[in-house]
Amino acid sequence: MPKPKKTTGVDPKPQTRSAPPSSNSAPTPDWPPLRPLLPATDLTLEPLVGDQIYLVRNFLTSNLCKTYASFLASLPLTTTPGKPKKDEAVRVNDRFQVQDARFAETLWSGTALKELITTRFLDEDAYYNEEGEYEPLSTEQLAQSAKELWGGEPLGLNPNIRIYRYSAGQFFAQHYDESNSLTFLPQSMTKAFPARTTWTLLIYLTTCSGGETVFYPEPTRNDRNPEPISVAPEVGMALLHRHGDHCMLHEGKEVTSGEKWVLRSDLVVTR
Repeated sequence: MPKPKKTTGVDPKPQTRSAPPSSNSAPTPDWPPLRPLLPATDLTLEPLVGDQIYLVRNFLTSNLCKTYASFLASLPLTTTPGKPKKDEAVRVNDRFQVQDARFAETLWSGTALKELITTRFLDEDAYYNEEGEYEPLSTEQLAQSAKELWGGEPLGLNPNIRIYRYSAGQFFAQHYDESNSLTFLPQSMTKAFPARTTWTLLIYLTTCSGGETVFYPEPTRNDRNPEPISVAPEVGMALLHRHGDHCMLHEGKEVTSGEKWVLRSDLVVTR
C-alpha cells in the first residue's frame, strides 16, 4: 500500500517521492582506498529516532573525506533536470551514478558498517534480563533482532552508488525514498538472493552552510504537531534512515554557501 501523502505540520505543498535509481550507469571509477579508518570499536550506531534514523559519527575520517571530495570532483557529474517527472520531488543538484558491486562490498565489509548493522545495533539495555542481569543474546536471537530492525536479513549495500553535490542554491524538496527490489549477489558468495532495499545510507563528506537533512515525523495522539528533526552535514558522518512504506517525509535544505558532497547507497536485505 502506498504511503499516505499528508501535509499536517509541514509546508502544504504536494509531497512527492524521489526518482528510482536509473538503469544507466557510468564506467566504474578507480576509487581511492578506504583508508585511513577509525577502528570499528571506536564507532557506534547512534539512534536519533529509534527504529527510524541512526547516525554513525566519524564513519570516515576527515582526511579520507578530503581525499574523496577531491576525487569525486573529477567525475563527470550531471545536473539534475529542474523539471521533474510527475510525482517526483524537485531536486536541484549535480550527481554521478554507477553500478559497482565491488565498491559496495568494500564500503560494507571493509568498514565498520557490516559489524554495526549485524552485531552491534542494539542498545545495551537489550542485554539485561528482567532481573537486571547481563545476558548475552544467542546468535539466533541476534539474527532475529537484526531482521526485525532492518526489515530482513542484512546482505550488504546496493551496488547502485550515487554521488551528490549540492552547491549554493541547490536543494532536494520534500519526498519519500522508494524501496527497490533486486537480485543481489554478494561478492563473497556464489548464490544470488531475491532482495530489496529497506534503509537509505547517506555519508556526508563535507560541511556547508544550510544543506540540513530534515525529517518530518507524522503526528500522533500524544504529539499532534511534532518538531522536525534536522541533521546538519558533518564530515565523515553516516546517516541511515528507513525508506519504502516506512519512510519518513524528509528534504535536503538549500545550501547557502559551500558545497555538500554526499555518498549514497542503500541497505539490502533478503526479500
